[in-house]
Amino acid sequence: MPHQYPALTTEQKKELQEIAERITAPGKGILAADESTGSMGKRLNPIGVENTEENRRLYRQLLFTADERMEACIGGVIFFHETLYQNTDDGTNFSQLIKDRGIVVGIKVDKGVVPLAGTDGETTTQGLDGLAERCAQYKKDGADFAKWRSVLKISDNTPSELSIMENANVLARYASICQQVGCVCVCPIRPPCLSVCLQVLSAVYKALSDHHVYLEGTLLKPNMVTPGHSCPQKYTNEEIAMATVTALRRTVPPAVTGVTFLSGGQSEEEASINLNAINTCPLGKPWALTFSYGRALQASALNAWRGERDNEKAAAEEFLKRAEVNGLAAQGKYESTGDSGAAGQSLYVANHAY
Repeated sequence: MPHQYPALTTEQKKELQEIAERITAPGKGILAADESTGSMGKRLNPIGVENTEENRRLYRQLLFTADERMEACIGGVIFFHETLYQNTDDGTNFSQLIKDRGIVVGIKVDKGVVPLAGTDGETTTQGLDGLAERCAQYKKDGADFAKWRSVLKISDNTPSELSIMENANVLARYASICQQVGCVCVCPIRPPCLSVCLQVLSAVYKALSDHHVYLEGTLLKPNMVTPGHSCPQKYTNEEIAMATVTALRRTVPPAVTGVTFLSGGQSEEEASINLNAINTCPLGKPWALTFSYGRALQASALNAWRGERDNEKAAAEEFLKRAEVNGLAAQGKYESTGDSGAAGQSLYVANHAY
């Protein structure tokens, strides 16, 4: 076997692990505020707000300037490129604002998904070209972790072996590049089905090993193992938790610092209850199990805001409420009252394009 030359110095490894541990400290998770311009349009249009740069800035500002309760339950914030260079009303850069609050700044670095030729509508992710230079610049500009999308299509005949291997290797190459410049890599994969989850996670960690990625400096961002939206059979929160933790135990090395679940179209309350069940599941769990939520932290806040300055305080309060709930759920300490109201409304979007 060819000799493996050291990919990272001891100091680089120490920095990466410390960043990952800060993001997933007990009771903390990630606010995914990295919606692209198009995705923000899908959030703003239903509440009657024009999708302009200024409106996007105002909305992100109300999240980032929420009171000190945010610091107790948000360990990291993922930015979109535009947001990293925006400022508050008083001229404070968003990135600096978040760093000054002791929260880790992240950045989405992929360039979107493109068709994978010869497959049944499957995709791969583009953006490896120039990634090292972009990540180095983002690191200088305050970002200490990065996110990359990898999307698997689930159907009777997908994902294909080609799609699984292509996405795993692209993900591993991204992770390796990020770590070289000192950015923790968040590896998102979205196969909600248990059998596919096992297959995909196994391929991903084989690829990460092949690319000499330092696992202690990584975070995994998967779906929970939930039934499909059209599945007629319902499962309890405990069953979902058991399936999810079982899949992780069979595939994810203990060296990985944390697993930060995406909400995957669950309602705000459902995502919190399932996260809590995962953390109380009676199986060994060597990783931090927490959240990296976008819609499941923001849906109620957006509805309360509706583009009005007078509503900013109420919107921030809705965001903080969900953040605190998920901070408890990440410790297995959340007790739902069952009165979820708007937070119980489904966030599922058919054929949602990531």
